[in-house]
Amino acid sequence: MSAAQPIGPAAPPAGPTRTETLNIEGMTCASCSNFVERALSRTPGVQRATVNLASEKATIEYLPTQIDRAGLKAAVEQAGYAVHEPAVTPGPGVLGATEELDQRKAAAYASLKRRFQVAVALAVVIMPLSMLMLWPRLMALVPAPALNYVLLLLTLPVLLYSGREFYVAAWNGLRHRTASMDTLIAVGTGAAFLYSLAATVAPHYFMQRGIMPEVYYDTTATIIALILLGKVLESRAKQKTSAAIRALMQLQAKTARVLRQGQEVDVPIELVQPGDEVLVRPGEKVATDGLILEGRSALDESMLTGESLPVEKQAGDVVFGATLNKTGSFCFRVTKVGADTVLAQIVRLVEEAQGSRAPIQRLADQVSAVFVPIVVGIALVTFVAWFALGPPEQRLPLALVNFVAVLIIACPCALGLATPTAIMVGTGKGAEQGVLIRNAEALEKAHRVDTVLLDKTGTITRGEPNVTDFVPAGQPAAEVLPLLAALERHSEHPLAAAVVRYAEAQSAARPEASGFQAHEGRGAGATVAGRQVLVGNRRLLADHNILLAPELETTATQLLNQAKTVLYVAIDGQVTALIGVADTVRDTSVVAIRQLQAEGIDVVMMTGDNAQTAASVAREVGITRYFAEVLPQDKAGKVKELQGEGRTVAMVGDGINDAPALAQADIGLAIGSGTDVAMEAAGITLMRSDLGGVVTAINLSRQTMRTIRQNLFFAFIYNVLGIPVAAGLLYPFTGWLLSPMLAAAAMALSSVSVLTNSLRLRR
Repeated sequence: MSAAQPIGPAAPPAGPTRTETLNIEGMTCASCSNFVERALSRTPGVQRATVNLASEKATIEYLPTQIDRAGLKAAVEQAGYAVHEPAVTPGPGVLGATEELDQRKAAAYASLKRRFQVAVALAVVIMPLSMLMLWPRLMALVPAPALNYVLLLLTLPVLLYSGREFYVAAWNGLRHRTASMDTLIAVGTGAAFLYSLAATVAPHYFMQRGIMPEVYYDTTATIIALILLGKVLESRAKQKTSAAIRALMQLQAKTARVLRQGQEVDVPIELVQPGDEVLVRPGEKVATDGLILEGRSALDESMLTGESLPVEKQAGDVVFGATLNKTGSFCFRVTKVGADTVLAQIVRLVEEAQGSRAPIQRLADQVSAVFVPIVVGIALVTFVAWFALGPPEQRLPLALVNFVAVLIIACPCALGLATPTAIMVGTGKGAEQGVLIRNAEALEKAHRVDTVLLDKTGTITRGEPNVTDFVPAGQPAAEVLPLLAALERHSEHPLAAAVVRYAEAQSAARPEASGFQAHEGRGAGATVAGRQVLVGNRRLLADHNILLAPELETTATQLLNQAKTVLYVAIDGQVTALIGVADTVRDTSVVAIRQLQAEGIDVVMMTGDNAQTAASVAREVGITRYFAEVLPQDKAGKVKELQGEGRTVAMVGDGINDAPALAQADIGLAIGSGTDVAMEAAGITLMRSDLGGVVTAINLSRQTMRTIRQNLFFAFIYNVLGIPVAAGLLYPFTGWLLSPMLAAAAMALSSVSVLTNSLRLRR
């Protein structure tokens, strides 16, 4: 079963659905998570349920008119598992009850570690005592019955304290007619212990039937110790897989310096409200999202976007909570707090992605659903075969040992961890690099992409006009620019804003303009420092009977051939400058496109601009195929056209008109500076406004999928090779039998190898 094919009603939901996340306690393997998922999916009112073993969470989409959170909790408890509810409800300024969750997990880990330490301490004593029977001289000094009772007393704490949870979980599973890893451990170690107990209490019963009353207390104690060792290592590794979430949580500021009645007051972040005015000094964190009222500074936003360079901010710019103020001081008005902030939304998106299920996990789910019953069957067949065919004096011990070995080595815990641990690490790593992955399905799909379709405006280019050429004629640029900027500051046209930005970048003087007049569709004019200044297109020049010199005519034609808009500047009736304006290519676009092409991915551009402009931009960035003059409603059709060629298409866009194409593509990637509609339609959101995130997302997907395949190999290979050896199939040819203790070590190693392999993604 997978998230793509949930168990449950196939009919469309009767009304709006709601999504809840439950913290599940008691799951130990893939069989457990599958059983909880089936129990939830079959509950009336539940539309979809996904249970993640690695994060120990269930994500449920349900109809609130038919069931509530209490009903979902009851369904989990009826399945034999527990739901942990936070003791404290987080306040409006808190991202989540992470501190309590971390404390609970730390306590559980400490308890697990104590159980392991007790098991190891006793196993270290039990093992050498059990070896005494190999030394006849020592056995002559210590009567076997007395030694067996000593071993029994030493093994009981291991069984009843260290291994208690295995037997409780197995009993609960039996009551609910399900089996899990705990079932295999409980049956295996329980059988060895009960056999040893019978041999200790009634040795004559065995001797009368020609069977030596051997005991396997060392097997029971050592297996439990080794399995707990695997669980300790697994628990530590699991905490590392969710390190990205904890790191994001810890970014939030604890206090804010708020202006209250003209006074600066430091208040807890939970008490900050929308509309508050907050002061931020150099070196401090921005408390929450807001809009700068006064001041300017450079902010380090790398924790949200992955971009290492500071971002310049001034009055009117948006700031985000948890970013670091580097240089100046400023005051901002709070616009969002708590769960509405960008940081909270990122955390929520990463949590949802880590809890989702990749389609590749379907194979592991199908295997684990029938795995435990099949293993129990194989173990019983092994027992019967050895008991029937083994040497008479050894047949019962051999049958028992091989029965236990099969049960122990087949524990499917690694199978349940193979996919979700890699997904957790991969999505967390993506968040650190400014790549937000909506779900595991999007992460998996991205690795199959062979064609990337890029929207031009706002994706390849900056999405706003910029001055690319300033050609003075007759007067120095230092004289023309201040007059021109003074005029353009009175205009609201985007081209005017581009000219003002250019003048400010050149540190031009700031004289005042008077008599501003807009000439609709042609340009504008004003008087600056007693001189008449005009700026606009050729029609504006014609209206004022201003002639253009031949050499300037040639320059203007060259600029037009480069798909640039040309502005003509006239002072006192004479053309004194030409300005070339264009939507410039982002600095990172060329590098990113070359990287994609180097990895064998075809890059195609799509734009609503004319063919001349499209050809110019495509040539500049190294794209050979492009679609020009594409209307917004036709963009999704271009995606279909590429898919019709057998391509797996990733669409990258940032605007509302890109949303249908993002939804149509095999995987949609929205530029984070774009609209919420575009991001909602995309499977992946890039927090930085450059195409480097596309390269990162695809490479991350490829590395994650490679890791998942390796994990599944590790999970399956132990069982595929281990079960036949444990059953004794090699014994007639090689004389090899697999000790139950080695089987326990191999089982623990399989889980640790899967987790360790997943953690390599963090590097």
